Amino acid sequence: MKLIIGLDGHGSGERALQFGQNLASATGSCELLVVYVIEWSPFSFQTAEENAQRHKRREEEIALATERVVVPAVESLKKAGMNARGLVRHGNVADTLIAIAGDEKADQIIVGRTSEGGIASRLFGSVTANLVMHADVPVTVVA
Repeated sequence: MKLIIGLDGHGSGERALQFGQNLASATGSCELLVVYVIEWSPFSFQTAEENAQRHKRREEEIALATERVVVPAVESLKKAGMNARGLVRHGNVADTLIAIAGDEKADQIIVGRTSEGGIASRLFGSVTANLVMHADVPVTVVA
C-alpha cells in the first residue's frame, strides 16, 4: 500500500502526518510519500531576465520547503520505523497531489483540513474540496 501525505507547513499537516503514520502502522507493509506543494502559477508574462529570477526563486523555495518541512517529517517517520520519502513540487495543490498519486500509483491521499475561508474559497473552492471532488483515489481529510 502507498499513501500520499500532503503537508501544508501548519498544524493541519502535522495531523495528516500523524494519521498517515498510524494508518501505516495498522496496515503493516506501507510506503509513505510526504508531499509539500508550493502554490505556483505557470502563467506569467515577463521578460527573459524576470523569468530567470523567477526560476531561481522557485528553486530556492523548493530547497527551503524540503529542508524545513519535508525532511523533518520524513526523518520522524523513519525513526518510527516507517518506509518514507519526501517530495516538493510547485503547482496547483489539488492538481499536483492528484498527479503525484497517479504517477506513484498511490492507494490514498491524506491531507489535513485547514481553516481556509473567506471570499476566495467561496468563489473558487478550497484545495481540499477540489482534491476530494477530482481525485481518482480515496482522500482522507483529517480534522
